[in-house]
Amino acid sequence: MMVAVEADLKLSLNPTTLSLLARVEDFLAKHNTRAYVVGGFLRDLVIIRDTADIDIALEADALHIAPQIADHLGGKFVSLDEMNRVGRVILLEPGEHPDSRQWQIDFSTIEGGIKQDLARRDFTIDAMAIGLDKIVKGAATSEIIDPFNGMEDIERQVVRAIGDKIFKEDALRLLRAVRLAAELNLTISPETEALIRQNCHLITGVAGERVREELLRLLANTDSGQLLLYLDDLGLLTTLIPELAKTKGVEQPREHQWDVFNHSVKVIDAVDFILRKGNWQYTGREVLDYIHWPAELAEHFELKVSSGSNRRLLLKLAALLHDIAKPQTKIINAQGRTRFFGHPRQGAPIAAAILEKLRFSTKEVKLLAAVVHHHLRPVQISHDELPSGRAIYRYFRDTGDAAIDVLFFSLADHLATRGADLDMVSWQQHTALVNYILDQHSMQKSEATPPKLISGHDLIRNFNLKPGPEVGRVLEAVREAHACREITTRDEALAYAGNLLSSKKGD
Repeated sequence: MMVAVEADLKLSLNPTTLSLLARVEDFLAKHNTRAYVVGGFLRDLVIIRDTADIDIALEADALHIAPQIADHLGGKFVSLDEMNRVGRVILLEPGEHPDSRQWQIDFSTIEGGIKQDLARRDFTIDAMAIGLDKIVKGAATSEIIDPFNGMEDIERQVVRAIGDKIFKEDALRLLRAVRLAAELNLTISPETEALIRQNCHLITGVAGERVREELLRLLANTDSGQLLLYLDDLGLLTTLIPELAKTKGVEQPREHQWDVFNHSVKVIDAVDFILRKGNWQYTGREVLDYIHWPAELAEHFELKVSSGSNRRLLLKLAALLHDIAKPQTKIINAQGRTRFFGHPRQGAPIAAAILEKLRFSTKEVKLLAAVVHHHLRPVQISHDELPSGRAIYRYFRDTGDAAIDVLFFSLADHLATRGADLDMVSWQQHTALVNYILDQHSMQKSEATPPKLISGHDLIRNFNLKPGPEVGRVLEAVREAHACREITTRDEALAYAGNLLSSKKGD
């Protein structure tokens, strides 16, 4: 990404974007309102990077004008900041199918002139502006208002703070600097790095939902393991999640290549590798050939969980937190072996509390906590041989919505345990186990579908039971036997239930 700032380069927009901006400019011109394209949209325009998020600064009250623009464009208006008079217009791409991408146009209110407005921004590459009317007519880079030399920093591929107060004004910029550098393939200037380290403690004062959004965007990168190490180097990671500090330097059994903290970070990258999204420097891609990967699995991990998150991103966050309880559960047994008994069970509520603090949704918290709680379960049900149908049924019953995620997490955990010392025999056994569990589960689902063989009313009527937990336990046992193809008819189900109840009375 190089831009020759000396040259008078023409800013090129695609026809759809140009049409949208022309409609906005036409409306504003009729209302005698001066407007500027600013921020990330202009930056991305300069570096020729597509985006559907547009920032426009108005020499008028944005909260007064933006709702009218929303009506004019057939979009929706959202107030973002009442105090600073910032609003958003959301609409679908003009002239496209309803499934097309969504546009966001943020309108801000200029106070004291455009140069003073730019001085209140964060990084030089985002502190540039150009008249909206000029963009629509076909502007060149020479017409960009650039008081902080953002164009030069784009050419130098640098993220640089405008001043030393930007993080005090909004501490979320601490994370945003790292995220911008990652997304745009830039480096943070040494002076700005030093400023981040000086102000890293301020991140604790940022609203959890804002941190959540930046963290998810960081995790979307395929080299997010390295990004989290960079956050740690800048003092941000353990300030944000202090529980991780205790995992540093915690040694593990000899089969592990890294301590608990570094292992957890390695699992993040291994997750992306397993999900065909990134690379793994310690083995070749041939290790993926042992894992069945139908299209529906790829789709599974891209499924949205909540706003801004999908299963892949939450699995990577689970990687960071899956061994969070190891420091408190560490023991060294009589044989000198290091053990962490119960760390998944104890780690799940800790991980859940961290996510709740960061304002993740209940659905996100539940999924991630289940991965942490059950991350050792796949290898525990095999006992050096393929698991029984009952064991597989109980695995899916207990892990619920996280079942598939846990299976693939276990593979990533395996890779990040062994690193370059991966034993291929052990790896082939592990992948065969995962493939087998998925295949058997598919068979169980097809054979244990409704209608049910018997109901709770059947048990009450046939065995003179009273409504209560006992009915539920027997029904679950019948469902399990049905799933494992041990019973197939209503009569067999009733006989099976009778035997269970008789054996209990005998006990």
